[in-house]
Amino acid sequence: MILINHLSKNYGANHVLKNINLNFLNGKVYGIVGENGAGKTTLFRCIAGLEDFQGEIISEYKLLKNYIGLLLTQPYIFKLITGREYIRLITSARQNKIMNIDSKNIFDLPLDHYAHTYSTGMKKKLALLAILLQDNKCYIFDEPFNGVDIISNLIIIEIIHKLKSLGKTILISSHIFSTLKDTCDEIFILKNSEIIKHVYKDSFDALENEMKSFSIDNKVHDFFNF
Repeated sequence: MILINHLSKNYGANHVLKNINLNFLNGKVYGIVGENGAGKTTLFRCIAGLEDFQGEIISEYKLLKNYIGLLLTQPYIFKLITGREYIRLITSARQNKIMNIDSKNIFDLPLDHYAHTYSTGMKKKLALLAILLQDNKCYIFDEPFNGVDIISNLIIIEIIHKLKSLGKTILISSHIFSTLKDTCDEIFILKNSEIIKHVYKDSFDALENEMKSFSIDNKVHDFFNF
């Protein structure tokens, strides 16, 4: 469980997040939707303990950041370290010792190659694999499907379903609405630094049509309206 009360985040005069109130339960998948710059990544970084903020975050864990697996949009990969060494480094941060990494290599990554030579999608899959092997209680996936091949996207969707069945709390941001429909129980709309809407699964189709109508159709129509 993660309870967020009146969370706000400013960078000087720039109000990135304003009075965010959210409640995330175990065994549920939550989507955060918003345009670029809406504050999704900043919200995730606050929850993960990487940013200072005003307000409070309450959880059942004494130090929440020690139980969160955070997948950033562009994971940082150390130079001159192999994929295998990266996994060992990340899992050791949770005192986990993985005896047979190859048997867990669900994305068939070249683990003995230097990780900084991986493609963007491969780096993301490596980072995801590492945080999964940490066996966290909560997972935050910031754009997990971007830059990843179709088969791996299907695998990631199944991973999310499995994490849910294991009682984990999962937060996802994605610009690919179909992936949110396939995985989420609830979706929150973040706009102008605030949560403006909260939608349950039975209303996802209506939300998608609404977003398409206001965000896409009008812009395309105006563009070609000479």
